[in-house]
Amino acid sequence: MTPAHTSQNQPGVMREGPVEGLPAVDLLHTWQLSKETLFTIRRLLEETFDGQFSEEDWDHTLGGVHALVWEDGQLIGHGSLVQRRLIHTWRAAGGPTEPLALRTGYLEAMAVRADRRRQGIGGAIIRALGDVVQGAYALGALSASDDGLRFYAAHGWQRWQGRTFALTPFGVERTQEEDAGIFVLPVVEVDLFGDLTCDWRDGDVW
Repeated sequence: MTPAHTSQNQPGVMREGPVEGLPAVDLLHTWQLSKETLFTIRRLLEETFDGQFSEEDWDHTLGGVHALVWEDGQLIGHGSLVQRRLIHTWRAAGGPTEPLALRTGYLEAMAVRADRRRQGIGGAIIRALGDVVQGAYALGALSASDDGLRFYAAHGWQRWQGRTFALTPFGVERTQEEDAGIFVLPVVEVDLFGDLTCDWRDGDVW
């Protein structure tokens, strides 16, 4: 059951599923969410990340499309896709080509309630947001934790093999510590062994 304040009878809501007995995934933009729903999302994220969810992390969650899974009036899963610009430079044998600024759907704030994990909820969310990437962006991207590496690979996201950077107020800076955890979902052709530079934001840049 999906609470009325979240999507039922609400203009503009899109629904994915249900698939294989899983609850449907509601797709809504931040502006369509009530204060109550935003509070519920943040509470789920804080519980999932065991108190390690900062104000910057919350800011990164907002401003894009949210995938919400409800069951018996309770939020059991969430993910959001926000727009960023990632600069991609091919590393061809003849030298780097002209950089491309790719409109990117960046995955944030993936969370499934503890008692509903490993039951397909996360997979339903990532598939729904992957459809958004395919329809609206040149690239999907995310930064995975060690625990999430196998999950994203299993759902068709590809691990970036090249170098990563951030465009900071002090210039372009290398983010070598992030190299192993960046995944992409290409819509246009990219070179996975090339360079990838993210735009600047407060908190974690990737």
